[in-house]
Amino acid sequence: MSDTVAAAVEGLNRKLPGGFDGSAKIVIKDVGTIMLDRAGARAGDEPADVTLTASADTFMGILDGSQNPTAAYMMGRLSVDGNIGLAIQLGGALA
Repeated sequence: MSDTVAAAVEGLNRKLPGGFDGSAKIVIKDVGTIMLDRAGARAGDEPADVTLTASADTFMGILDGSQNPTAAYMMGRLSVDGNIGLAIQLGGALA
């Protein structure tokens, strides 16, 4: 597991200590993939209700609060495939 994925997993588990109501796959381009569900975040690549794809800089910015998830989506820095309602819920939890 890359340092970026490990840091992202740690950050997600800190921000969402109760996990996430649904399943989300977060693809960090050229780095790795994270799964997020009721059990929390972990490195992995499984089917999910929603898939979010972003560069490492964009995703780490979302985690540290320097990048608004909605703005990243509107600027094309974050793509969403699947259940948009879950993506909005996750974005709200991370903002």
